[in-house]
Amino acid sequence: MTTPADRVALKRAIHDRMLSLEEVELATARAHYTAFLAEARMATREVHDKDDLVGSRENADLAAAFDHPVQIHQAKIDVIENTDFAVTDRVAPGAVVCFADRRFVVATSTARFTVAGQTYMGISPQSPIYRVMVGLQAGDVFDFHGQEMEITEVI
Repeated sequence: MTTPADRVALKRAIHDRMLSLEEVELATARAHYTAFLAEARMATREVHDKDDLVGSRENADLAAAFDHPVQIHQAKIDVIENTDFAVTDRVAPGAVVCFADRRFVVATSTARFTVAGQTYMGISPQSPIYRVMVGLQAGDVFDFHGQEMEITEVI
């Protein structure tokens, strides 16, 4: 059995790990955006042929494409920073929900990550699975795509 202090520390570690992973993703997306944007700029004093203009346009298009991931990761960071990760006994934003031998963090969608030897994955409050679990607590059963699942823990 974990103590309340252990649960608080775990939630803080999960929050910090999610935030750090998104910050790395944001930095990578910004680096790609900046690199393609720099390559799209042409010197003002040079004469440019069609290949230069085409290359510049392609790099500008790629930079624009990388702007979207920058905005997505920044939005995820904002969600993580503004979600209350307090210990709870009900499924709500900021909760860690365990069922089917898996652990989910309700905040924003993420890839799998590990904290204290356990694997977690972020899910969005807009996700279909969250919508059927909202407000439930440990011991409650819910149906998702024809499968009954029991929530074993909510932190």
